[in-house]
Amino acid sequence: MQLIQTEAELRDVIGAEIPGLAEKNQPRLNQFAIDFIAKSPFLVLSTADGDGRIDASPKGDGPGFVLVEDERHLVIPDRPGNRLAYGHHNILANPRVGVLFMLPGTPETLRVNGKASLTADPGLLERLAARGKPAVLAIRVEVEEVFFHCAKAFLRGRVWKPESWGEKHEVSFGKMFAAQRNAPAETADAIDAAVEADYRDNL
Repeated sequence: MQLIQTEAELRDVIGAEIPGLAEKNQPRLNQFAIDFIAKSPFLVLSTADGDGRIDASPKGDGPGFVLVEDERHLVIPDRPGNRLAYGHHNILANPRVGVLFMLPGTPETLRVNGKASLTADPGLLERLAARGKPAVLAIRVEVEEVFFHCAKAFLRGRVWKPESWGEKHEVSFGKMFAAQRNAPAETADAIDAAVEADYRDNL
């Protein structure tokens, strides 16, 4: 195994940095970024705990569900979930976060890095309401770095090409639980039914 352990070894493999390309990185949200966020229904929030262990959590809602307060602050609403709260615990231990915004059909993505905090301010949660319910809590991100990411990964993966998707992959939390606990099929069916009810009634 040929391990790469230094920046020089890395550059020998991938080549030198393209001059001027890093200038796309900005310290605040410009109008291009704000417009993208206003249209995006989905993001992935990356967090790390105090020891550097990483977690990445999907967040989604109607387009524009993320509130842009100003060019240096955005707010991500948190909806009812499984309450494991991995990302929340991480933010309490280590505020550094990365956010990847996606827009269906658009192969470019928007990356925002910064420092996050958690808030349960009632007025803000009501402002972030959806489907008649206020947000459970809110993740406020102080923006430090913003840049658009090119389309190559989505083009290679043909992510927005339905003809390349194949059959839908069925994920059964019930079958996973049953396999771990050596539980009967009836238990798996009950769990899957509960999950479907939660999807339907508890967004």
